[in-house]
Formats: sequence, C-alpha cells, structure tokens
Amino acid sequence: MDVSISGRDLRCLQLACAALGLLAGSIIIGVSVSSTAAAVGGIFIGAAGLGLLILVYPFLNSRFNLDRFLPSLGNLRIHPQRGNSAEEGAPSGEGKSENSLSTVTRTLEKLKPGSRGTEEG
Repeated sequence: MDVSISGRDLRCLQLACAALGLLAGSIIIGVSVSSTAAAVGGIFIGAAGLGLLILVYPFLNSRFNLDRFLPSLGNLRIHPQRGNSAEEGAPSGEGKSENSLSTVTRTLEKLKPGSRGTEEG
C-alpha cells in the first residue's frame, strides 16, 4: 500500500516526533529517582536533538552554504608546536622522558621484595 505524503507533512511529522522526544525525555528525567532512568531520558533528549538537527539541516545548508565549509573541516589537522624547554628547566623533551623512566625504574627496584632499597633505613 503506497501512501503519498507531501514535503510539508513530512516536516510536520519530523517536528512532532522531535517535540515528543524532548517532552518524553524531560518527563523521564523530571520524575526519575535513579540515575539509570535519567540516562534513558537523556537518550530521548539526544535523539530528539538529532531529529531537530536533521529537520533544520536544509535551512542551515542554504543559509550558510555548508557545502563550502564542511569539506574543509574534514581536512583540519592540528600540528603541535614544540614548547620552549628552557622554561621548564629541562634541556630537551627526550632527556626529560629518559630521566622520568629511570626514576620510575629505580623506584620499582626499591619496591621489590628482598632488594637493597628495602633494607636501607
């Protein structure tokens, strides 16, 4: 059975479902005593928010021309810069990690049963 539905009816149905999800999630969170029930309410609200985002996406796409911005966001890379190690008092980043490793190794050797580090004191 094929039922034709207009675009306007589809948008109204999407908006009604999102509003119902927001309402149900808010009621569940409002009356919940346990955190598990509140989490279920949060899932309802999250799904309703996603439904609203899907509903307004065509408007946002036409208003802000997202086809131009979205591909550039996929190519976004973060390139960390090396900080000035003189401020930290260490000669270099590698030396610092080696010193930390040797300190941890010495501490572990002292904590072993029967080692020389436990007899001192």
